[in-house]
Amino acid sequence: MKLLRVPNEAIRLGFVNDPIGSHGSRTIMLAELRQLLSACPVSANLEEYRTAVLDQNTLMKKTTAARKESFRRLREFYALNLQTNLFRVLREMWDDDVQSQPMLAMLCATARDPLLRATADLILATPVGKDVTSHMFADAVHKSFPNRYSPGVLAGIGRRTASSWQQSGHLQGRLRKIRAQAHVTPASLAYALFLGFLCSVRGEALFQTLWCQLLDAPIHTLYDLALVAAQRGWIDYRHAGGITEVGFRYLLRGRQSTLPI
Repeated sequence: MKLLRVPNEAIRLGFVNDPIGSHGSRTIMLAELRQLLSACPVSANLEEYRTAVLDQNTLMKKTTAARKESFRRLREFYALNLQTNLFRVLREMWDDDVQSQPMLAMLCATARDPLLRATADLILATPVGKDVTSHMFADAVHKSFPNRYSPGVLAGIGRRTASSWQQSGHLQGRLRKIRAQAHVTPASLAYALFLGFLCSVRGEALFQTLWCQLLDAPIHTLYDLALVAAQRGWIDYRHAGGITEVGFRYLLRGRQSTLPI
């Protein structure tokens, strides 16, 4: 299966198709993201996040260079900008349930990092309990981006993508990585559906996108979670008579004009 490229209209909404090498130096940085978002209010803007990392040393880095690099990579993975729908909705749901956070982070990072997205098929094709190696991740990236990275760089990307999938709950183990069942919540389901919507997917097809596949749950579980998400007011959901309708009035709140029809 070839690398998923998001439609052009999704690029202006925060998705990324061209790799910038985030996994060449970092993982999805779940611990750092948690530190930063816990230190800043929900309303924080990009400059406030920058100040928290660079001036207040919220991430407790030893050098200025390390602070700058951490902020740069967090921006690449998550945007940290409320004007970007990907991050705005993630930030709104972040504090709802700490167990949702690993999956929310992975969904956003997968939307913004094509290198990580290139390894998604490997994760989805591996049965729970089976081994996955960093070499397999490196090979997946090489197949999607042939002749772009040297063997040494690919090896590093393989190790870091493996760590990222472990942070999200799709893998477990330190030296030996084993496929695990990731944890899915109503918040992560609502966010996955929203990402599909931003990619111009509608109706029942929203439950078939990569973002929903990464939730690691059967379709009937996703339907049940959609009902809960609707009860909490995050989405509008109706599934009856073979017709599926999903709306995002709450998550959009006046921003419909900026989104694809």
